[in-house]
Amino acid sequence: MFWIDYIVESGLNRFRVKGDWDEEVMGKNKDGSDKGYALYRPGEVYIVGEDGWLHKTDALTSMVTKYEEGKQDGYRTSD
Repeated sequence: MFWIDYIVESGLNRFRVKGDWDEEVMGKNKDGSDKGYALYRPGEVYIVGEDGWLHKTDALTSMVTKYEEGKQDGYRTSD
């Protein structure tokens, strides 16, 4: 997919891509409905390769999801 007409904002140790509305690149239409595709979505984790490409990794994402589910279930992981 080829994305055009977007702005990359950078700050201290972070950056984001902005579209014409707040959640455009995260797969939402202006009315909040799902577009069916996204550049990235909340909770996704990417690793930057030596070639500059960002590679999505599900291993860390699933670990964080399991941790959050455990907190909701009342399980304590550590003090």
